[in-house]
Amino acid sequence: MENNQEKSQEEMVKEAVEEAKKAAEAAEAVNQDADAEAEDEEGTEAENAEDGEEAESAEGADAETEDSKDEAKENEKSGKKLFGKKKKDKKDEKIEELTDKLTRQMAEFDNFRKRTEKEKSQMYEVGAKDIIEKILPIVDSFERGLGAVKEEDKEDPFIQGMEKVYKQFITTLEGIEVKPIEAVGQPFDPNFHNAVMHVEDENLGENIIAEEFQKGYMYRDSVVRHSMVKVAN
Repeated sequence: MENNQEKSQEEMVKEAVEEAKKAAEAAEAVNQDADAEAEDEEGTEAENAEDGEEAESAEGADAETEDSKDEAKENEKSGKKLFGKKKKDKKDEKIEELTDKLTRQMAEFDNFRKRTEKEKSQMYEVGAKDIIEKILPIVDSFERGLGAVKEEDKEDPFIQGMEKVYKQFITTLEGIEVKPIEAVGQPFDPNFHNAVMHVEDENLGENIIAEEFQKGYMYRDSVVRHSMVKVAN
């Protein structure tokens, strides 16, 4: 009986030891799994941290690139402000200088041409008026001579010849734009008429020309000779 009890006690101790070993092994396995999980988590965090650092480095590099571009633009702008436009080539400057000089010379020549034409026109008009003024006394002589011819002598061939010469004179003057100034019955105008006598005449209005002593003439739009007239008061 005592031997059986001792065996049973030994078996119980062995079983207890075995259970303790198993419990210890299980606890160790749990600890190993926990350590492995912790290591995995640490590795993941490290990787995430490295990725974050790389991303931050990339963002920093991009930011530095943008800053470099902005700085380059600012430098370019400041360079333009400081130094102005790009310096032109000497050939371009010479071309611009010659072009400007040619343009000014052409403008001066055009002004000279217009001024010369105007002066020539004025000189021609002055010369024409001078010649016309010298011819007019001949016309006056014809008119006085023909006005003194008696009615019965008008059929004389000589008188008719003189009338033809007179008409030819008048036609020639009209051809060069010389025309007589209207006087008798017209209001007195000092721009065209020269009053040498006044007369009281109730049949005529005030400042109306009653008689013409010498015919006046115009060349184009200017007066060659004023009409000598008698004006009613």
